[in-house]
Amino acid sequence: MYASVDISARGRGGISGFCALALTLLATFAGSVHANGFTAVGSLNAARYLHQAVSLQDGEVLVVGGYRGGALNSVELYDPATKTWSVKAPLLTARYWHTATVLGSGEVLAAGGQNDAVTALNSVEVYDPSANGWAAAAGLTAARYEHTATLLLSGKVLVVGGTDGNNALNTAELYDPTQNTWGPTGMLAAARYEHTATLLASGKVLIAGGLDTNGNMLASAELYDPATNQWTSAGTLADARAGHAATRLSSGDVLVTGGDGSSGPLYSAELYDPAGNSWSPAHAMTFARESHTSTLLPSGLVLVAAGSEGAPVLNSAELYDPASDSWSDAGTLVTQRYSHTANLLASGDVLITAGYLSSPLGDAELYIADRIFAGNFDGTPTAYP
Repeated sequence: MYASVDISARGRGGISGFCALALTLLATFAGSVHANGFTAVGSLNAARYLHQAVSLQDGEVLVVGGYRGGALNSVELYDPATKTWSVKAPLLTARYWHTATVLGSGEVLAAGGQNDAVTALNSVEVYDPSANGWAAAAGLTAARYEHTATLLLSGKVLVVGGTDGNNALNTAELYDPTQNTWGPTGMLAAARYEHTATLLASGKVLIAGGLDTNGNMLASAELYDPATNQWTSAGTLADARAGHAATRLSSGDVLVTGGDGSSGPLYSAELYDPAGNSWSPAHAMTFARESHTSTLLPSGLVLVAAGSEGAPVLNSAELYDPASDSWSDAGTLVTQRYSHTANLLASGDVLITAGYLSSPLGDAELYIADRIFAGNFDGTPTAYP
């Protein structure tokens, strides 16, 4: 029981007619009007990059550690309701290039990373949002950074690969939160870091690309099966890549975008089909980019934002439509950045946090997704589609 008008940036032709119609609707209905694009949303207390940001169960976003002239132990919380940042209890150990994972309990597991001595860490700690405190957890079997961590359907956390500072790792381990223990999995076929890890609908985990010990980009992909605790091949990407992004689509396929290739940042994108265990090309992006973010929106579109095109740092963003295998302009970020984070909020907006330009950044911005005007006759707002 609502009226709707498309006010996206792509539909702003005939502005005078639109304004008249919008004013009429605003006089008739109560609700909210949003246009797609980016808007500044305050500053963190500490600039940073190579940090982690996770969405807590209450919808707030926790930013953990990172780097700014040295490893950071600072932690901050973003409240979407007030659009404000607050300082939270610091990590027990300063770290960057680590992972942060929200457990089934709502607690946050921070694992590994690197410290100021440029040493790989095996230390692990757990944050309790209700108590605002960190506690030491059992350490990783192997110290590592630039690894991945994935929450499995079982509630366990799979940590994969990374580097110890000398060699890429082909080991993976499982954390059991109920027992506070780590256990091994089978070995990966290829040691790798700067890869991606994507949880599939089946519960398996897709590992794609990355770098080997010699810094060569990898095109190989592997699947972890929790049922067997083993690894199998997941085919080969068309382009070897590292520092890319991977996003599971509504269809269950996985979209891999950009990254650093043998000749520099990549325009290319690829799709992994879990049913066929195969890769196929997707339409190339408008901009080559690496160290960017990729976020699945409630609409089913994928927002790819910022990153590095080599020397230039990007403020561009684009939307991938899986139905048409096409990209469209998603507007311009307030600030150029790479090595930032992106978190989908309950509102459907995306929080873009910190990163690097010519120095670590301390600002944040929101991507306001395409919305329609919505309001009920009694004046109460309706949910956005």
